[in-house]
Amino acid sequence: MRFTLSSILILLSVMAFSNVGIYDLTVEYKTNPIGIDEVHPRFSWKLNAERNNTMQSAFELQVSLDKQFEKLEWGTGKVESDQSILVPYDGQDLVPNQRYYWRVRVWDNYKKRSDWSSPQYWETGMMDPSNWLAKWIEPVQEEKHSGPAAMVRKEFSPAKKVVSAKAYVSAHGLYELHINGEIVGDQVFAPGWTSYEERIQYQVYDVTSNIQQGENVIGAYIGDGWYRGQLAWGPNNWAHYGRKIGLICQVEITYQDGSKESIVSDESWQGTMDGPITMNSLYNGEHYDARKEKIGWNKYGFDDSDWEQVSVSTESADKLISTQTVPVKRIEEIKPVKIWKTPNGTMVADMGQNIVGWVKLKVNGPAGTQVTIRHAEVLDNDGEFYTANLRAAQATLKYTLKGGGVEVYEPRFTFMGFRYLAIEGFPGELTEEHLTGVVIHSDMEPTGTFECSNPQLNQLQHNIQWGQKGNFLDVPTDCPQRDERLGWTGDAQAFVRTASFNMNVAPFFTKWLQDIPIAQDSAGIVPFVVPYVMEDFRASAGWADVVTIAPWTMYEVYGDRRILSQLYPAMKKYVNYVQQSAGDNCLWEGGSVFGDWLFYKPELKFWTEPDGHTDPDLIATAFYAYSVSILANTAEILGENEEADNYRKLFLNIKKAFNKAYVTPSGLILSDSQTSYVLALMFDLLEDAQRKGAVDRLVQNIRNRGNHLSTGFLGTPYLCRVLSDNGRADVAYDLLLQETFPSWIYPITMGATTIWERWDGQKPDGSFQNTDMNSFNHYAYGAIGDWMYRVVAGIDNAAPGYKELLIQPHPDSRLEYVNASFDSSYGIVESSWKMDSTSVLIAVQIPPNTSSKVVLPNAVDKMVLMNGKALTIHSEKSGANLVLKLGSGKYEFEVER
Repeated sequence: MRFTLSSILILLSVMAFSNVGIYDLTVEYKTNPIGIDEVHPRFSWKLNAERNNTMQSAFELQVSLDKQFEKLEWGTGKVESDQSILVPYDGQDLVPNQRYYWRVRVWDNYKKRSDWSSPQYWETGMMDPSNWLAKWIEPVQEEKHSGPAAMVRKEFSPAKKVVSAKAYVSAHGLYELHINGEIVGDQVFAPGWTSYEERIQYQVYDVTSNIQQGENVIGAYIGDGWYRGQLAWGPNNWAHYGRKIGLICQVEITYQDGSKESIVSDESWQGTMDGPITMNSLYNGEHYDARKEKIGWNKYGFDDSDWEQVSVSTESADKLISTQTVPVKRIEEIKPVKIWKTPNGTMVADMGQNIVGWVKLKVNGPAGTQVTIRHAEVLDNDGEFYTANLRAAQATLKYTLKGGGVEVYEPRFTFMGFRYLAIEGFPGELTEEHLTGVVIHSDMEPTGTFECSNPQLNQLQHNIQWGQKGNFLDVPTDCPQRDERLGWTGDAQAFVRTASFNMNVAPFFTKWLQDIPIAQDSAGIVPFVVPYVMEDFRASAGWADVVTIAPWTMYEVYGDRRILSQLYPAMKKYVNYVQQSAGDNCLWEGGSVFGDWLFYKPELKFWTEPDGHTDPDLIATAFYAYSVSILANTAEILGENEEADNYRKLFLNIKKAFNKAYVTPSGLILSDSQTSYVLALMFDLLEDAQRKGAVDRLVQNIRNRGNHLSTGFLGTPYLCRVLSDNGRADVAYDLLLQETFPSWIYPITMGATTIWERWDGQKPDGSFQNTDMNSFNHYAYGAIGDWMYRVVAGIDNAAPGYKELLIQPHPDSRLEYVNASFDSSYGIVESSWKMDSTSVLIAVQIPPNTSSKVVLPNAVDKMVLMNGKALTIHSEKSGANLVLKLGSGKYEFEVER
């Protein structure tokens, strides 16, 4: 066979490349984002490879203004590094409102080079407030809440052929943008909720396709939202940020000849408060009178002579920041599973799932007919509509028909948490066709799956995920239905690790955590809710500690050092406050306002054992120690070694004080509650000689309660982890699989489709707990999901960002199989196990550019097969387990029982 020189060169060129590929390229956790104001945005990518044990050995990254990369703004050259996440831009200064293209290629540890990735891009935003030419505008309005929504509009005519157009928009309140008769974008509840007193997000939309040659119009609806609307409770619970709603909008148009023009909000815009939305409120709902619709208002040529000229606010654009998080969107739609009349005659629809969002109504009837829709999470013991747990929130939609045909209505500026609908005034027969549930939440990408042989555990995972969906609506709320819906910090820190398994929450928490230093006062106190909108400003252990726990979790899960750096001053400020409060004896007395919130309290007619109360000062000191230990680790990572040493010394002093005040030499702890043992063990507050006694007493406490838990918001997240870490996974499984109250499964036996606020929100006899605090969509107790992923399935990290993994499943004979996966920053991790009478089958997947310890349970002195053959690779013994160190790839093991 003859080879030409060219064919040989082609062959050699092909041999130089490997089968390693690049996918899921992101900038600041987003794919091809627009409106990024970071001066050093960070790039991430993932590898796929056919060959096992593949690592990245080097990369080259290029940034250009053109897709062909003919003129580079920045090029790294070949960098010997395995870093493939959060690589910071370090090129020429970025300019505002500009698209940049980027691409990357990598070399693997087999000295093979990949192809260049497909070109990706990001676009900068305003970058600096001085680039805003638009002004804040306000329609003439009464200074009150829960009134009509505003409408504003502006006609314009581009002078030349348009090749590009971007709209930069924000609001005091919430807005829905329109251009030429169409809604712009697919997000809702823009601009989101931040600490408006210091920062308001703006959004960027590519509106090139919306702009026509010739005559155009831009307009918006504006609602109260979080800015002017009701927040929390009490007589003065509105207008926390301002008494007037308004808009700022700047459309940047680029013409074919390269010239540019800005269409901006100013005094030339027209506005009205006399639109179809006659009442809007986050808590109370929305009233819509279709007879008052302004037909054609969002099209050129509409007669707005009865509208009024808007006024220009004196507020500057200094508070405007680019959007850091993912938008809230309509995610899915569901239909009712049943419609019927209750015994008292109320027409009720069951959506089959407790959701957050609203109902889309389809109706045909005479003009002036009013349809009223109320919302509830549960029905009472008699099958009637139950809304007492909503407290003062009315959660009601009222739609008045215009007549003349089929009408479809969706609210714009309210949301409800509900499973059941009560419909009044519907003309004709109500069927499933007329009602559609619209599910909304922050558009976080799903990353985790967990499925097993036990249907109740699968439902538990379902409930955890739906609790997260319903309460991750731009901020991590406590509940989505009553007159609260606030960013409670204790709930967030308890659930953050579970949340990071289910979905990619990096952008979501990156944005929310920036509001903590703003809410923090000069003394260092971190309040109960963020953004802060309450009157009671105190720190409470387990709530205020969100300032250390949540950023540290972001670092552990995503390898994000920047969030640690950004929050480090606030962490120190908070710990210093507690240190001053605790004094030289290192005990934070009086530092726990809420204690172990909603711990188990028995009703004496059913139970004889004590409740689960834990001394609040013990809780406060335990969390004080935990925050100090996190701060010490954070200081070390950030290169603040002297401060790290000081904080480690402080931790040892707190530990010593904790032992002296609360622990006996044998490991018995004051309060003798499950939470007291859990916190002491989890936060490393016991000496080695005390640990066994503490574990034994914790187990005895659980056994004495018939294998029931008694923990509240602060003890529950760590309960099963402490047990499995100390060799009692069997007891943790007992708790997980417990079906009677109090337990995770009990609400499922009562028909729950989300996580409840209380262990017994609805009692076995159908009656309810105290209506003041009885949400049926409250994710905190869903923190058990973390243990299900990390211990039951065995997916854990051994290094930040899952660069190194620990795959250590804990099979239990009460389950036949478990299948779990997690899409980490480096790719998909999988861990599955199946148990039969003779063996345990374990299957794992390790993504490229990572390695893992794989722990095979009870495998010492047992026959072990790897990929169908006898195990020959090096392994180490750890008790009864075998430990393997593996690179990327898929592996199957069979361990003799």
